[in-house]
Amino acid sequence: MDDSHPVRWTYIIIAFTVVVFIFQNLTSGWDIFMFIPALALKYPWMFVSSIFLHAGIDHIAVNMLVLFVFGSYLERTIGAKGFLLVFFLAGVIGNIGYMITATDPYTPALGASGAIYGVMGTLAILSPFLIVYLGFIVPVPMIIAMIGYAILDLVGFFTPSDVAHAAHLAGLVVGIIYGFYLRSRVKRTEW
Repeated sequence: MDDSHPVRWTYIIIAFTVVVFIFQNLTSGWDIFMFIPALALKYPWMFVSSIFLHAGIDHIAVNMLVLFVFGSYLERTIGAKGFLLVFFLAGVIGNIGYMITATDPYTPALGASGAIYGVMGTLAILSPFLIVYLGFIVPVPMIIAMIGYAILDLVGFFTPSDVAHAAHLAGLVVGIIYGFYLRSRVKRTEW
C-alpha cells in the first residue's frame, strides 16, 4: 500500500453531511432518518441515513474535523473502496451496537461517530505509531489515542449520558478487524 490514492470521498461525505445538517435545521420531518432501534427493522434506511444527521453544531463540527483529519489520511493510504467500506460498515454496525444496548428503544441516535471510530480503528492498526494530537496539544501515537478513547467509551457505557458509547465501540471493533485484515494482506515492509 502507498499514499498515492487521491482523497475525494472523505470530502464528499463531509460536504454532504454539512448540507444535510443545514437542511435538518431549516426544515422538519427528519425523525424518520434518525436511528430509532424500535423502528429500524421497519425502516432499514435508518442504519445509514442516521450517519449523516447530527444533534448540534458542536456535534457536527467535532465529527467532521475528526473525519477530515483521519478519513483523508486513511483514504489516501488504502484508497476509496477500502475507506468507504470501513466507513459505512462501521457506521451500520455501530448502529446495531446501539440497538442492542439502548435502554429505551425509542430514543434516537444520530451522527457519524461509529463510522469515524471505524476509520480511526483501522488507522490505529495500520499506522499505530502515527503521531496524533489529543486536544490539538498532546502528541501521542495513534494506538495510544485509540486505547484511551476506547477506555473512555467503556467507562461511559456504564454512565448515563446522551452519548451512544456502544455505537462508538462497535464501530471501533469493525475498524480494528478491518485494519488487521488489511495488514494480513500486505507485507509489513510495504506500509
